[in-house]
Amino acid sequence: MQQHLRHSVFSVISRLAGEHNVQVYAIGGFVRDIFLERPSKDIDIVIIGNGIEFAEAVGARLKVKVAVYKNFGTASLKYQDLEIEFVGARKESYRLDSRKPIVENGTLEDDQKRRDLTINAMAISLHPDTYGNLLDPFNGIDDLNQKLIRTPLSPAETFSDDPLRMMRAIRFASQLNFRIDEGAVEAIKNNVDRISIISQERVSDELNKIILSVRPSIGFNYLFDTGLLNKIFPQMTNLYGVDYIDGKGHKDNFYHTLQVLDNICETTTDLWLRWAAILHDIAKPATKRFEPGHGWTFHGHEDRGARMVPKIFAQLKLPLNEKMKQVQKLVQLHLRPIVLSQSIVTDSAVRRLLFEAGDDIEGLMLLCKADITTKNEYKVKKYRNNFELVQQKLKDVEERDSIRNWQPPVTGTDIMQLFGIKEGREVGIIKNQIREAILEGEIPNTREAAINFTIAKGLEIGLKVVATTN
Repeated sequence: MQQHLRHSVFSVISRLAGEHNVQVYAIGGFVRDIFLERPSKDIDIVIIGNGIEFAEAVGARLKVKVAVYKNFGTASLKYQDLEIEFVGARKESYRLDSRKPIVENGTLEDDQKRRDLTINAMAISLHPDTYGNLLDPFNGIDDLNQKLIRTPLSPAETFSDDPLRMMRAIRFASQLNFRIDEGAVEAIKNNVDRISIISQERVSDELNKIILSVRPSIGFNYLFDTGLLNKIFPQMTNLYGVDYIDGKGHKDNFYHTLQVLDNICETTTDLWLRWAAILHDIAKPATKRFEPGHGWTFHGHEDRGARMVPKIFAQLKLPLNEKMKQVQKLVQLHLRPIVLSQSIVTDSAVRRLLFEAGDDIEGLMLLCKADITTKNEYKVKKYRNNFELVQQKLKDVEERDSIRNWQPPVTGTDIMQLFGIKEGREVGIIKNQIREAILEGEIPNTREAAINFTIAKGLEIGLKVVATTN
C-alpha cells in the first residue's frame, strides 16, 4: 500500500504520529478509490485520540491554516491539491427520532463499525511502525471485487440508525455500477418510512449524485423497487404502469423516462439537462386520456409539466432560480423540435423555436434526441436524419436573422418618440406586430426595416409621425 502514500503529506502525518505516539489511519473513500484506481483529492484521517489537536500539529508542521469544527469534533486543512479532514475515532448510538448520534470516543474498530458500507470502512495505518498496513475487518476488498454494496453491521441496524445511508447505498451502486446485497435491499424496503427524519436538502443532495452517475437508471430502479422513490419523489412513481382499453396500451412512461435520462447522460454531464430529461413527461399521468378509435393521448402534457416544475423544485428544495427556469423551458419546448423533424421545416417555425429557446437551444436538441427510445431502427434513423436537417436549419436561420436571445430593433421608447404618444396599448400592439413580422419573415431583423414597418403600422391605427429616431 505504501506506493499509494507517496504524497509528502503522508510522511508528515506519519512522523507526527510517531512523535505523539498515537495511532493514525487514512480511512474511507481515499482507501476505497485506491482499489478502484480512481484519483482522490479528499482524505479522511482518523486518530485514536484527539483529532483536532493532531490536525493542528499537522497544520503547524505544514504551515497551513486549520479549520476547526468543535461541535463536530473535526478539523480540516488544504495542502497543495489535497483536502484533508481529521477526526478522533468514535463510536455512536442513535435515538429513533433523529439521525444525529450520541458520540463517544472509541477504537478504530468502533469507528469502522459506524461506517455506512464495507467498501468505505477500510483503513490504512500511517503510524511509522505499521505504515501502509491495510485493516479491512468487513472484507471490503472482496465486496469491491464482487461489485457488491454491503453494510458493516446488520443493514437493518445501519439504515435505521441513519436512514440517509439508504440513499448513499443506492448512490454508490449507481455511481460504481454495483449491485446491492439482497439483505440490504430488504432492509431499505423495511425502513423507507425512516427517510422522513432526514432533511430534504440531504436527500436531494444524494438524489443529484445519483442523477450525475454515468447510468442513473441503476439508482432510480433501486429507489423505485425499494419504495424510497415514492417517499421522496412520488410524482415520478406516478409515471409507472400501462393501461389498456380495447386492447390498446401506451408505453410505460416511468421506464421511458429512465431511458431518456440514460440517453442524455451519454452526451452531457449537465445536472439540469438531466433534470429536464426526468421531468419532460412528468405531467403525462395528469393528462392521460383514451380516445375511442384513436388510442391514448397526453395532450398538453408539456404545458402542464412546465407548470409543475416550480412546485417540484420547491418540494425537493432544489434552487428556484435560473436553473429551475431552464428546466421549465426545456419541459415546455421538448416536443417542438420533434414536431419540426416530422414535417417540412419552415423558416418561420425555426425562428420561433430559436426565439423561445434562446441559449438553451443546444440543450433542447440534446433532450429531443435522447427522447427517441423506439426500438424500431427505421424510425430511429428517420428521426435522427430529420433532426440533423432541423439543426442545420437552426444554424442557417440564426446566422442570417440573429433571432437567438432576440432584442427588438425598435423599442417602446422609439415608438413613443416617433408618434409623440405615452406608454399604452398602441405601443404594445406595435411591438407585438414587429416581433411577429420578423419571426414570420415578413421583414428582416434590422432597425431600418423595423422603423419603416413601425411607421406603416402606426399610420394604420391613426397615429402620426411627429419625430424621427436615431
